[in-house]
Amino acid sequence: MAYIDKFSLNGKVALITGTSTGLGQGITLAYVQAGAKVVGVDYMATQEDTVNKVKALGGEFTPVQRDLIKATPEDLKELVKLVVETYGKLDIVVNNAGIILREDLVNFSQDYWDRVMAINLDTVFFLSQAAANQFIKQGEGGKIINIASMLSFQGGIRVPSYTASKSAVKGITMAFANELAKHNINVNAIAPGYMATNNTQALREDETRAGQILERIPAGRWGTPDDVAGPAVFLASEAGSYINGFTLAVDGGWLAR
Repeated sequence: MAYIDKFSLNGKVALITGTSTGLGQGITLAYVQAGAKVVGVDYMATQEDTVNKVKALGGEFTPVQRDLIKATPEDLKELVKLVVETYGKLDIVVNNAGIILREDLVNFSQDYWDRVMAINLDTVFFLSQAAANQFIKQGEGGKIINIASMLSFQGGIRVPSYTASKSAVKGITMAFANELAKHNINVNAIAPGYMATNNTQALREDETRAGQILERIPAGRWGTPDDVAGPAVFLASEAGSYINGFTLAVDGGWLAR
């Protein structure tokens, strides 16, 4: 085997959440190009844009509509079961779906807290749990990749539930890794910096705040889905098989400042 083949995902089956736009779509397209078949979960009914882009690449993609804010642990077990029924197995899970709601800390509502925690943390935990059980049943290991954030390391402003959830994602990534490594299951996270996605639209439209952000990023630009897709392929591949419990910052140097 040529060493470059260790980065291939040929024959792998991936389940990715939040695939209609942004980072989830970028990771989906990269996985398809690396050889994987992808089941993409999103609240959008058709995911037409992602479907068309995968089709243009000649890849295999099955869109599934689910409102993950309302998903129960049983719903997530059924989602894993659906992947196995569709493609015969599951090799990779990417917990990408998430939301951010902004409000001053002193006015932050329980509804804002609960909605963010439901999708950013509860879904990550219980989908990872369901995937881990499937990996153990298959007996061939697996990969779980969580999407964390700069706010896994920092406090942020006006986003307390997002900060809490993403800090917890970093923690449960380590906890899962500690217990699952013996089953040849790798659990890692990617912490994107400031990305040009839907979640940062409000920031990018605020000229003052956007200018402050760009001044601090050594790379001098907002990140793109392509910037995250490469590390996501690496962590899902054989080349990343000795990385476990780590949260990789993909931030243009933000944390170095």
